[in-house]
Amino acid sequence: MKYLGIVLCVALLAIHAKSAQAVCGYESCHETKSNMVNIHLVPHSHDDVGWLKTVDQYYYGHKNNIQHAGVQYIIDTVISELIKDPARRFIQVETSFFSKWWDEQSETVRSIVKKLVNEGRLQFTNGAWSMNDEAAVNYQSVIDQFTVGLKFLDDTFGVCGRPRVGWQIDPFGHSREQASLYAQMGYDGEFFSRMDHNDKGRRMNDLALEMVWDASESLDYTKLFTGLLYTFYWDTPGFCFDVHCSDDPIIDGDSYDNNVKSRVDDFIAYAAQVAEKFRTNHIMIPMGGDFQYEDAEVNFKNMDKLIKYVNERQTSGSKYNIFYSTPGCYLNSVHKSVQSYPNKTLDFFPYGSDTNSFWTGYYTSRPTQKRFEREGNTILQVAKQLSAFAELSSAQQKEDLEYLRQIMGVMQHHDAITGTEKQAVSDDYDRLLYDAIVGGANTARDALRKLTNLPNGEFESCLQLNISECAFTKDNADNVVVTLYNPLAHTSTQYVRVPVKNENYQVTDEKGRVVASEVVPVAWQVLALEFRNNDTQHELVFEASVNKIASYYIKKVEKAANEEESKLKANAETYDDDETVVQTSLVKLVLDNKTGLLKRVEMNGVSENIDQSYGIYRTYDSGAYVFRQYNQGDFVIQEDGVEFTVYDGALVKEVHQQFNEYISQVIRIYEKKNYVEFEWLVGPIPIEEEFGTEVVTVFSSGISSEGVFYTDSNGRELIRREKDKREDFVPELAVQPTSGNYYPITSRIALQDSSKRIALLNDRAQGGSSMKDGQLELMLHRRLVRDDGYGVGEALNELKYGQPMVARGKVYLILNAADESTSVEREAEKEFHLPLWKFFSQNSGSSSSAAKSVPSFEDFPKSVHLLTLEPFNDDEVLFRVENFKDHIEGKVVSFNIRPIFDYLNGVEIRETTLDGNLPLSDMKRFKFHAEGSGARATEAEYYTSSHKPLSANGTQDASEFAVTLYPMQIRTFIIKIK
Repeated sequence: MKYLGIVLCVALLAIHAKSAQAVCGYESCHETKSNMVNIHLVPHSHDDVGWLKTVDQYYYGHKNNIQHAGVQYIIDTVISELIKDPARRFIQVETSFFSKWWDEQSETVRSIVKKLVNEGRLQFTNGAWSMNDEAAVNYQSVIDQFTVGLKFLDDTFGVCGRPRVGWQIDPFGHSREQASLYAQMGYDGEFFSRMDHNDKGRRMNDLALEMVWDASESLDYTKLFTGLLYTFYWDTPGFCFDVHCSDDPIIDGDSYDNNVKSRVDDFIAYAAQVAEKFRTNHIMIPMGGDFQYEDAEVNFKNMDKLIKYVNERQTSGSKYNIFYSTPGCYLNSVHKSVQSYPNKTLDFFPYGSDTNSFWTGYYTSRPTQKRFEREGNTILQVAKQLSAFAELSSAQQKEDLEYLRQIMGVMQHHDAITGTEKQAVSDDYDRLLYDAIVGGANTARDALRKLTNLPNGEFESCLQLNISECAFTKDNADNVVVTLYNPLAHTSTQYVRVPVKNENYQVTDEKGRVVASEVVPVAWQVLALEFRNNDTQHELVFEASVNKIASYYIKKVEKAANEEESKLKANAETYDDDETVVQTSLVKLVLDNKTGLLKRVEMNGVSENIDQSYGIYRTYDSGAYVFRQYNQGDFVIQEDGVEFTVYDGALVKEVHQQFNEYISQVIRIYEKKNYVEFEWLVGPIPIEEEFGTEVVTVFSSGISSEGVFYTDSNGRELIRREKDKREDFVPELAVQPTSGNYYPITSRIALQDSSKRIALLNDRAQGGSSMKDGQLELMLHRRLVRDDGYGVGEALNELKYGQPMVARGKVYLILNAADESTSVEREAEKEFHLPLWKFFSQNSGSSSSAAKSVPSFEDFPKSVHLLTLEPFNDDEVLFRVENFKDHIEGKVVSFNIRPIFDYLNGVEIRETTLDGNLPLSDMKRFKFHAEGSGARATEAEYYTSSHKPLSANGTQDASEFAVTLYPMQIRTFIIKIK
């Protein structure tokens, strides 16, 4: 195997040789021929950022007994081969791996690589930190990880490093929001390779493998060209020239084994098949696969011969023209061809690879990891905002924040947040994320010491509050300060729960005013967890209202003589023989005493019979990816025998329920809160020798939904679903009717009729459906006995603390009239996704007046979300705002950002594309014609910004800083600061 050093001398000479062809982007694409089928040969390597091996094991080539893969050698040898011939091309996709490799290179090697990039020979494609999943991710984290990856490329290579095409070839289904984000980042199109087998079959027949995706119902400028690869992202069948493969090489010369004719015949025959299914005279054939090109010379030597001998046939009348290309160059040629394409309006979920295999299990797989990722996102937003406000500048602070950004990028990978990796890799993801969160929390602590009147505060974070445990308060909660940070734009009022001993406390705010509080018991099922420290068996509950930063002070007090003992009540005044009523001023719950189940909910002036319980699917060959119901009638739901106890507090009412030996929950309603909280505890799930168990929660109502329900797309717009139906084809559901109706729920699922609507909001990604009218279900946890055969090679049977995984989480129910706006769901969704972050300190009694003020965003319209505020460069801050209401819920809003500009000591401000790395004034992306959308243009068309990009400096009038946001619009700005 030849490595980079061998050709350095030749390359160094080449660097100094001025070349007229030294251009990047579409100008670097090879010439095509109008009267031929142009075969765009795309060399690539698909390099998972963790899957069967850890991120580092893949990079270094460690543990090749698990999977032979070493990314550092792939990049080494590819660079070596690209240097040899200016005609060669290669695309680099995962920025996280490339960044790690780049950091290890000499200046000489870096100069060579920059030359290759500047000449378009090495092209970055997709460009995000990882190739993210599209089902379980939230849009905020997707935007963040593209920002990190694209910023690295821009800082390193400038405009020539910027990808123009999305390359999502391995995720297991595709979301509409992902396409919308690509459009908003200025991408020209995207390609992927997985689609339901029935959908693909129809599209092959209709020449519809490429389409114009109308990626938003609210934004009219997010139409994106989208293409499906003909076979898969692996090599042309029979033409894998990699050391991992056993296909025949091309043997030329005077040899008995000379196979040029047969090899070229076979390739042209395949190319003819492909060409029949596309609308232009251009086809794209990828050459690569998982971790290929570790010895790139083998690949390129054979591709050189393939190109040579296919093109030689043109002199004999062949109509095939083949050359090295990239997805960007292919798309450029297609754009110039000015064709019309079918329109796509929904998404590509669920993905079914055959009639028995709907990839819907991974929507829920590894539920604790999915929740941990959400925690990581919250502390990332908190740490970024606080870093900008406090102007943190030390090397350690910057390093910790960047590390958290990068690890959160890794966590979006399609084998990370999906839960489709081996257990050892999952453990490593947990390790990486834990370390990154600790660093982010340290950064936040440093900022709070500057921004509050507690310059010596500990500002400790407690990462096990989900099991009511906090090391800071386990021995003593006397004289504790709880500092709360609100990452949202608007003041948020939330209930705070602090693990404490069963004592009496008084809570006061920063002005010394007493805040109502009460002590409530932790559910005994949580106390029974073997790995939980049981010093604190209660929680102190109080209501906090926080603009950006607020501190609350806890001190222990003697119980007043007239104070009633707070305790669980087995019998309350609201009991009768049949029902138990639990209510606040806004919400009323009715429980059936015979079954122990919730029976009715009243809120927002609406009353509806809602039965909530748990069910299980017994599954034989489900796996990390696939949910396969063993028998269509094999679903058991808990219908009675549920033990329950009621806690009737002044601030919070709780119903503690025990369903069976491994499922319990607490139903909560809070005073002045218009939702019902269900905190579930599931595990350890028992399994049989032959069958796994998948646990769901089911909400049944009398609402006449007629098979229609709604699910979110990555936490943004809702998509209408109809049971047993798809947008573009007829699905085969006879074998797996339930799994084939499951969709990813990253924040919300809802249904309604003409009078009533119920919505469930969750705290992590889950699979969900509506299998009966008026019914919603969410899958919470899975424990399986077999692998599903799609590569991970392990049963999903997680162990933590030496026992099967126990998971805890929350689902929130909102019941409303159907004609009421769903704005309340949107607003609740923001608070549940980005809750107040709690920091704990001892109250030393001393304070400093050196605290720096933090800006308020209260002047922003209520529908405006502070999506991002973070240090971007040493003298720049990235600022992103969003109108989070859709076109039905919201309206156009305008506001002024001059106050935040002045607070940050702004000098200049410029507007960019969504990712922050391209001036919006420079954005020019391909426009394609959709069938049925009017007359087709005769020349290639482009999109530019739909509004005048904001650009101003501190000397200009405040009116120049006005921002208008349409429903669902996001605008991104870079503020240069003094």
